[in-house]
Amino acid sequence: MEKQGNACVLQCVSLESPVGKLLLSGCEKGIHTITITMETEQRSGLISDQTKVNSELQQCVVWLQNYFRSAESVSSLPFPALHHPMLEGDSFTANVLRILQSRVQVGQTVSYKELSEMAGNPKAVRAVGSVMRRNPVPLIVPCHRVLCSSGQSGRYMGGKGDNIKLWLLSHERKKG
Repeated sequence: MEKQGNACVLQCVSLESPVGKLLLSGCEKGIHTITITMETEQRSGLISDQTKVNSELQQCVVWLQNYFRSAESVSSLPFPALHHPMLEGDSFTANVLRILQSRVQVGQTVSYKELSEMAGNPKAVRAVGSVMRRNPVPLIVPCHRVLCSSGQSGRYMGGKGDNIKLWLLSHERKKG
């Protein structure tokens, strides 16, 4: 794979899952995005033969396949490498996403308020909600595990994926 200046050369692959088609993009440094799509039309530029994608995308596909087979099985697997500007540096956003990924395990949930406290800014509840809405790598950074303080699930994918969030939470409660 060639570098074009400092820009990443992205590859994309799709993966069928119980919650719909997942579209993954990434470079040789890691995963850039995971999109849960509810559309059925084929997208151009996707690599259907997963053996032709870079090793980071291959590792992510394997991680996701394991997750959907048995959510708790990924607890013993390393997270796929991530390479997205939102996840780098010391910004509030990057910090919240890293804390969520590393400290809220399969089968656990946390409220937006609790996550803001974990990130060291207890008054940033709305900002945490904004970070969750913009999460570029759902499932790997498990924004579906963040709930309202009332215990309600809240909106997922702008409300279009509320049923997906409920399915993911239910899936994670199952013992494999």
